Amino acid sequence: MAAEQQTASPGKRILVVDDEQAVRDTLRVVLHFEGHTVVEAANGRDACLIFAPGDFDLVITDYNMPGMKGDELARTIKCLVPSQPILMLTAHAAELCRTENPVDAILEKPFTLAALRQMIALH
Repeated sequence: MAAEQQTASPGKRILVVDDEQAVRDTLRVVLHFEGHTVVEAANGRDACLIFAPGDFDLVITDYNMPGMKGDELARTIKCLVPSQPILMLTAHAAELCRTENPVDAILEKPFTLAALRQMIALH
């Protein structure tokens, strides 16, 4: 049975972008516990420096960050890799769902672990 457990699909490599250290820390711990590898960026500009095509299975970004908002980061990444899955975490979900937004999914803060798992599994 141990061999069966080891053949389970590997976790995803996820870029987490949020200007709040506590949010990044929480996501890192939760995602690591779920079997994912996490790379962090404190803002959109840092994320642009870290991001490279093919390096990440998923990008999770906050919307409201200084310097470069999450939708601008998503547009930049989508220009490089149109198929790159991007999940946005925001307290402004209702407002952003009514606008043109380049992300693949929006998860409203506060969110449950079950909702986060579901979004990751879908993308």
